[in-house]
Amino acid sequence: MPLIQLVIVLIVVGVLLWAVNAFIPMDGKIKQILNVVVVIAVILWLLRVFGILSGLGI
Repeated sequence: MPLIQLVIVLIVVGVLLWAVNAFIPMDGKIKQILNVVVVIAVILWLLRVFGILSGLGI
């Protein structure tokens, strides 16, 4: 995956997460859980893109 595409995906995910946090009324705990889940998903995706997870057999 080209680096520019990777940066664009990260920007889009960040903007969507910001929009959800800013404009959708939710309890603070739910927002916190949502943020943690999205960050973990993005980290796992990045590890898979760079081939680190594939080397572990996951």
